[in-house]
Amino acid sequence: MIMTQSKQIELQILDLGRKSYEEVWILQKKMQSQRINGDVGDVLILVEHNPVYTLGKNANPNHLLQIRDKSIDVFNIERGGDITFHGPGQLVGYPILNLSNYKKSVSWYMRVLEQLTIDVLNEFKIIARRVEGLTGVWVGDEKIAAQGVRMSRWVTMHGFSLNVNTDLSFYDGIIPCGIFDRGVTSMEKVLKGTQKMEKVKSLVVDKFNQIFIKSNLKWQD
Repeated sequence: MIMTQSKQIELQILDLGRKSYEEVWILQKKMQSQRINGDVGDVLILVEHNPVYTLGKNANPNHLLQIRDKSIDVFNIERGGDITFHGPGQLVGYPILNLSNYKKSVSWYMRVLEQLTIDVLNEFKIIARRVEGLTGVWVGDEKIAAQGVRMSRWVTMHGFSLNVNTDLSFYDGIIPCGIFDRGVTSMEKVLKGTQKMEKVKSLVVDKFNQIFIKSNLKWQD
């Protein structure tokens, strides 16, 4: 476990390496509670998970297909959205932020997370975009980054996932995000080669700092 702290304002970067989903889910809930109580500052958790499927509170259980590998754990969780996959080669970010210090808007926060991923991908010359009416980040008609959040007293948990070197065959076991007519992709697939996870992590932290910390803005509704 590596912990560093931003010099701008109170932001901790918690790099967990590879951990099980359940372990980090428990940690998120604990840290969200601590943030609500003011016991910790803002935190960005970075992690890769062992293979897992997660269903958000609005998920259709039929989007978890019978052809899936049934040895893979499945969790029903409290974030928004439908079903997704997490696994090795995918970078997952869980910001534990008090949006009272930024802007009290779920839609604003979701768009900011999308922009963070778009900015990171731009550093690799990958042209990524939003799709109107859909959440996440897309390269062409394929999804490269997903996101879903939960808030309590304007403190966030859950977050975003970016397919870096992800084994995309795991998505064959689900209808990703409940979307039937679009596929999924990864940085490895787009760039035709394995990407360095540490470089991606570094850029995520840099872009995150630019958006939330270095600007040091008090966002207003």
